[in-house]
Amino acid sequence: MSSLSVYHVSSPEIPNKVLTHLEDIQSTLAEHGVRFDRWQAAAKIQPGSSKEEMIAAYQGQIDKLMTERGYINVDVLSVTGDHPQQDQMLKEQHLGEDLVRFFVAGRGLFNLHIDDYVYAVFCEKNDLICVPAGTRHWFDRGEHPHFVAIRLFNNPQGCEANFTGDDIASQFPRLED
Repeated sequence: MSSLSVYHVSSPEIPNKVLTHLEDIQSTLAEHGVRFDRWQAAAKIQPGSSKEEMIAAYQGQIDKLMTERGYINVDVLSVTGDHPQQDQMLKEQHLGEDLVRFFVAGRGLFNLHIDDYVYAVFCEKNDLICVPAGTRHWFDRGEHPHFVAIRLFNNPQGCEANFTGDDIASQFPRLED
């Protein structure tokens, strides 16, 4: 079940609130320009489906979002086991463009550092998250990562992370497997 835990930066061990209802998660994140939604596939996706088949299953929703927000590139990221960039994901960063991820399978924990709060968004299959450019964040894939995500970009080459140098990610709860 998707959830949102909101922490004050001074108390990373105890969330101020935990939300599990879609509408509550959406409205809380929307206050900060973050979009959270759920999409359903137009066609069943089988294990081993190609990237093209996965994109085709959500093509209507992808096209609508690309038109609304001006995204020009779409790809699929599949991560299992040890991923070479795992340590980089656990460092606070920001991007020069929106971060857009749709979970086709698996799960992950996006931590958004906004003002004096950290919004820990637990995403799983069918969850879409759109985070505005410049938002400080880190992504926890868990100790044994497994997820497939559709990504949308403003740039044909994708985007590059800008690390903040802040060690805040080490202070907050990790995604447990």
